[in-house]
Amino acid sequence: MMAEEAVLNFADFYDAELALHNAHFRVVAAVGHSDRVLDIGCGAGQTTRDAARAAEKGRAHGIDLSVTMLEIARRRSAEEGLSNATFEVADAQNHVFAQGEFDICISRFGVMFFADPAAAFANIANALRPGGRFVFMVWQGRDRNEWATGIHEALDPEATGPVAASKAFSLSEPSVTSALLETAGFTAIEFYEINEPVYYGPNPQTALATIQTFENVEKALNHPTATAAKIRARLLDMLEAHQTLHGIHFDSRAWLITGRRHG
Repeated sequence: MMAEEAVLNFADFYDAELALHNAHFRVVAAVGHSDRVLDIGCGAGQTTRDAARAAEKGRAHGIDLSVTMLEIARRRSAEEGLSNATFEVADAQNHVFAQGEFDICISRFGVMFFADPAAAFANIANALRPGGRFVFMVWQGRDRNEWATGIHEALDPEATGPVAASKAFSLSEPSVTSALLETAGFTAIEFYEINEPVYYGPNPQTALATIQTFENVEKALNHPTATAAKIRARLLDMLEAHQTLHGIHFDSRAWLITGRRHG
């Protein structure tokens, strides 16, 4: 029960965190009435459900690696009566899609984590019909995202060397990402900057409970009790510094990337 509650809490946190980003994402995706939509890294399914509502005569298919998140996605879709939203445990890098199966591929922060991005994007291109569109949202660089730098500095304020590379920022450089997408068979690639804050909860205590589940934070807290207590205190101080009248907010920068499959 506790594990299920934690997953539900994280699903709600993630959607709330990205509420302002999602508004831009939905507008730019502009899912059509009859579109067949593939949603990569759909998590608890908010973006898939948005797409399914827009594609009233089409369908939206969400894929993710998390069984527990997909259980939530299916349940919420059923509760909303979205019979045209389906979900599947799958990795877009190697899943066998029918050629040209979809009209549009969307992903809200779900395409940065592939082991082999070149193979993944080629596979995604194959799943789109010729001329089919894609809309991906990815993070810009770590140094442009206050949530990342704030947490890193709170974990280790004495660190002076280079920060370890994170997959979360693997598509932050437009020239590199454009080359990957072009090689995969995409064209008309455009980058749009999204400058919106991310929301981390109503107060520092709630935010701390969530970020303690982040991989880098969890790893840092696997220290002797005294060290872990100091890290928690620094994290709490950092979160308190970002308290606003509307909750905990961090500045962030993202790219909204669009394009088409060649042909």
